[in-house]
Order: sequence, then structure tokens, then C-alpha cells
Amino acid sequence: MNGKLNEKKPIFEQIKDWISDQIIDETLVDDDKIPSTNEIVEFFKVNHLTVAKGVNQLVDQGVIYKKRGVGMFVAEDARNTLLKERKHQFKDEYVKPMIEEMSKLGLTEKDLNQLIEIVKEDDHGKRRI
Repeated sequence: MNGKLNEKKPIFEQIKDWISDQIIDETLVDDDKIPSTNEIVEFFKVNHLTVAKGVNQLVDQGVIYKKRGVGMFVAEDARNTLLKERKHQFKDEYVKPMIEEMSKLGLTEKDLNQLIEIVKEDDHGKRRI
């Protein structure tokens, strides 16, 4: 995320995802200090309470922890916690609906694998459908 927000998700969730993405891609690792609430407010130009809501959800998940008067830090094993959550979300948001649509269309796993290969090739500029 580059400081721009979209209207597809609540802002606090986008803030939460922005921090989570940095932990998942290892820009932030265990015990790294994350940007302060004020820094995030300034970066995204949003309300302090909105930022606090996203950050507090990560605290509640055990992904980050607060040191009073010092700041917020990435918790131990935060990346694995987030990956587990994201995989579960991926299954519910993408895989289940895809399987339902495959069934409606009469597609097999082989058909799906072929489509995946076509899309992967397309993304690398090799082939178009």
C-alpha cells in the first residue's frame, strides 16, 4: 500500500492489512518497532481512532505488542500467525466460491489446473486466452 486507500474495505481493515503485509513480506520482523499511530495517521491522512482500531485488532490477535511510552512492536511468531489467518481467509473467500463455480460449469480439477497454467503464462507475457 502506498498511502492510498480504497472504498472496497473499511479503512481500519486496510491499515491492519498494511501492517500485516509488512510482517508477512518480512519488511518488519519479530521485535521490530512498527510506525506509531501518529505516523500512520499522517501517512494515510485518516482519523486517529480509525488507525487505533486497526492496530488494536493486531494487538488483540497477538501480532503486535505495546510497550508503554516506547511504541508498538512485532510479536514473536507474528508472521506465522498472520499466514495461518490469511490461508484460512483465502480458503473461505476464494477457494470455496471457486469450487462452487467449477461445479456449476462442470469443470474438473484438470480443467482448473489448465486454466491456472494459462493465467500464469499470461501473467508472464507468454500467451493470451
